Amino acid sequence: MFTGLVQAKGRVAGVEARGGGVRLLVEPLAWDHIPSPGDSVCVSGCCLTLVERAETGCLAFDVIPETLSKTTLGEIRVGDGVNLEHACRADTLMGGHFVQGHVDDVGEVLAVETRGGEHLVRVRVPDALAAYLVPKGSVCVDGVSLTIAHTSPTDSCFEVALIPETLARTTLGGLAAGARVNIECDQLVKAVVHSLRLFMDANPGGGPGR
Repeated sequence: MFTGLVQAKGRVAGVEARGGGVRLLVEPLAWDHIPSPGDSVCVSGCCLTLVERAETGCLAFDVIPETLSKTTLGEIRVGDGVNLEHACRADTLMGGHFVQGHVDDVGEVLAVETRGGEHLVRVRVPDALAAYLVPKGSVCVDGVSLTIAHTSPTDSCFEVALIPETLARTTLGGLAAGARVNIECDQLVKAVVHSLRLFMDANPGGGPGR
């Protein structure tokens, strides 16, 4: 479990093919946390298990084909930047929102612009995720907990406004139109929508009492 508050940026130092998956090497940049093998680390929104920490300081992760096909990690290259966060504890200050590191799908950045003093990013997601986008609700983009400023359910888009701190401390400051990003919708919203859909399927004629 994570909070979506990125603690450091990292640089991809190696992508080595291993069977159907890859061994991903990440060099943390100014991260005071020292994870141990077996620890969970959120890498740009993807929960990965640390396999080993090299003498160079690089973190090694084995990424399976399922993760490569469902996230942007399947497209990652040496030199790319990533966002890093270690798993939270029960006494962690919850400044973001509950993030599992289980990416729902990949979204596409449609536009990045500065308007009225705000840095705005518009993202389109697969239609199946549109129901989970709630105005003023939470969404995780490449491991960053963000508040949804606006939604457009008809074209499966949402917009977020990024503050200078987020732009400086995460990879989101480098986003441009056409970029692909990992999307994890708020798990609380997903649970509510899932329950309502089950209820409606079981009660096609209406609510209780009918």
